[in-house]
Amino acid sequence: MKHYDFWAPATATYPRQPVYRALEIGASNHPDRAATIFFGEEVSFRQLKDRAWRLATALADFGVDKGDRVGIMLPNCPQFPISFFGIVRTGATAVCINPSYTAREFLRLAADSGIRALIVLDQCAPAVMSVIQETSIQHIIVTGVQDYMPAPLARRYIDERGSAIPEIAQIASSAPGVTVRKLSEIIDETEPRYIRVSIDAERDIAALQYTGGTTGAPKGAMLTHFNLFANTIQSTLWRSHFSPPEGERLLLVIPMFHVYGLSVGMLVSALQGGTLILIPRFDVELMIEAIERYRPTFFPAVPTLYVSLLNHPRAKEIDFSSIKYFNSGSAPLPLDVTERFEALTGGMLRQGYGLSETSPTTHSSTQLGLRKPESCGIPFPDTECKIVDIETGETEIPVGEAGELCIRGPQVMKGYWNQPEETALALREDRDGGSPWFYTGDIARMDEDGFFYIVQRKKDMVIVKGFNVYPSEVEEVLYSHPAVMEAGVIGVSDDYKGERVKAFVSLKPGLHATEEELLEHCRAGLARYKVPSEIQFLSSLPKTAVGKILHRSLREIVEASNDH
Repeated sequence: MKHYDFWAPATATYPRQPVYRALEIGASNHPDRAATIFFGEEVSFRQLKDRAWRLATALADFGVDKGDRVGIMLPNCPQFPISFFGIVRTGATAVCINPSYTAREFLRLAADSGIRALIVLDQCAPAVMSVIQETSIQHIIVTGVQDYMPAPLARRYIDERGSAIPEIAQIASSAPGVTVRKLSEIIDETEPRYIRVSIDAERDIAALQYTGGTTGAPKGAMLTHFNLFANTIQSTLWRSHFSPPEGERLLLVIPMFHVYGLSVGMLVSALQGGTLILIPRFDVELMIEAIERYRPTFFPAVPTLYVSLLNHPRAKEIDFSSIKYFNSGSAPLPLDVTERFEALTGGMLRQGYGLSETSPTTHSSTQLGLRKPESCGIPFPDTECKIVDIETGETEIPVGEAGELCIRGPQVMKGYWNQPEETALALREDRDGGSPWFYTGDIARMDEDGFFYIVQRKKDMVIVKGFNVYPSEVEEVLYSHPAVMEAGVIGVSDDYKGERVKAFVSLKPGLHATEEELLEHCRAGLARYKVPSEIQFLSSLPKTAVGKILHRSLREIVEASNDH
């Protein structure tokens, strides 16, 4: 705490209120300010709240009750905050789903969470409908990015992608018994009314955020209203000195279905009355156009996005002067990138650390205080940390030595959805009788000034462009190919992506498959960022005595090849 910036408090008061209060506060203080800008089309805070409450009313009319799960399968667009706030206003739980997921990936999350309703991008609907009968979904609400574009741009978008945008009747015909409606019609036809629901902020779940947990299999981190609201306030206080009085203009390329974009982007902006400049996909040209046209003041992103701007042919011509603060998260930020980017832009690029289980932020770099660019920073207000022995999980490690990072604070999740064993492994009671400690699975060290450094992940999870890839999931797809006998997946360092996926495969005797055939097989079952960048064939994969693939040995193969 001695190295906190002068405005950042060591402790704060966190409201025991539903997280939708963040939108109510933003809309009350700044009703006519733009809440979102999407390809030039603005939605004010008054409009955003009105549309969210109309959706909440419609969901209640559909029979969605407190505690029900409702999926959001959308990219960054105004419909995302409308959907999120509409869902939590009913007392239901939002389940954020990556719209690039294949039918198989979607089904896994839908089945585990038991979602009753889904708000989905029109172009994702065919994949969803192909497995809809295997889910508990009763209501589908469809929307398209064109619905919130300026009219001329929307017409051009539809003309260019017409065949990829299914009609509502076409979607409905593929799911008899499931109600299918357009979001725009629901908002137009529904009059908002007061929804009487009692929410216990510290117990009731606002969002299920899927993550790898401690074993690698995706599982839902239960984030309460209190968790999300507390982390929103922590983030707001941490950089309040740089928030302009006329309102933050936040360039949001990181997706809101990811907890980083959801909390640091959408929720912080709602509470502050800031404007979200929404980019629906990773497109460096769209980013540059938005920077030059809308003059954002804050740009949270991942290292890959900063590298893409550094390497752009027009990098030195871009006017970054409006952006006072750049925040990097989701993956380690190389020192070289920090130095080059700050030299290019004249702004501050600071690194933070967090996890889905912690809503997400737990650490961040100081802005004007002691600077340690290779560190992920110091703990947020009211966030306690300790580093323990990797093997025992109990003995605290001396300053400077590496061990497993453990965290507790108001932002730490309630547990994993329907996973009591995993919850018990991750959240462990302390002898002091306080809140349980969350065991992150990350290996870290703390220096004498209280700054933390992430050494490596205890988990085998791979982070590609800020997205989590679980080796077991990629291996599962590879194993489904008839020619594959063994498969092992690891992450290898990549200057651009942070990490990329590499697979090792051995084939069944007498069968043949090329690298391209296996990659094509992966593309059919995995989102693009999960597909291996390369596949190396071995006669057999290294294994333990009980036949478990030795991922450590696979990494050694890569390291040995790099040495030659």
